[in-house]
Amino acid sequence: MPKLDGTHLPSRLESRLAELRAGKEVAARDIRALLTDEQIAEMDAAWAAQQELREKKRARTKEEEQALGWKTKRDIYIEAYERALKAAQESELEALEQRMFKAEVRQARVFLDAFFAKRDEGREWASAWDFANNELTRAGLPRVDGQGVRTMSERDREVREMEEQLRKKFEAEMTNYEREQLELLREHEKALQEQRKKQRR
Repeated sequence: MPKLDGTHLPSRLESRLAELRAGKEVAARDIRALLTDEQIAEMDAAWAAQQELREKKRARTKEEEQALGWKTKRDIYIEAYERALKAAQESELEALEQRMFKAEVRQARVFLDAFFAKRDEGREWASAWDFANNELTRAGLPRVDGQGVRTMSERDREVREMEEQLRKKFEAEMTNYEREQLELLREHEKALQEQRKKQRR
């Protein structure tokens, strides 16, 4: 299973938060799995404070519980997840940039390792360059020479075409608001690409 990074976290947190709000049963280990150690400590401290409050101030009715500030364990979980989701959303752009940086570092490492290994064997510069680009293709990474290589199987191409048809269908059925949000997302991604190109120069 691929390792989760900061770009996956907001959607996972939203999904778990929706389950909690809907009243679904969620195991404690699953609740803790998406939180940092600091967030877990805050959540545990909030529950300990609630237990202390319940010992000091007794309530007979639901109204009294609300007036005294009693919260259920689920309420504590929901509050913890709301804070975690906000923090994850605020750092999502940074996580995306970090992920892209790691991909570029991996690409450079694969290319340079292959290139210099072949040069050490005595291969000509151009031959080592081609070999290194081929290693990038084998690793499923973009080639340094910019050449597009079709590495997809027939089934993958069919799946890609089906996804494209579904995407077009979904876009055709979108509301004006959803189209506007999609356009904003595309503009943002385009701006990020242009920024990366400037940084490479």
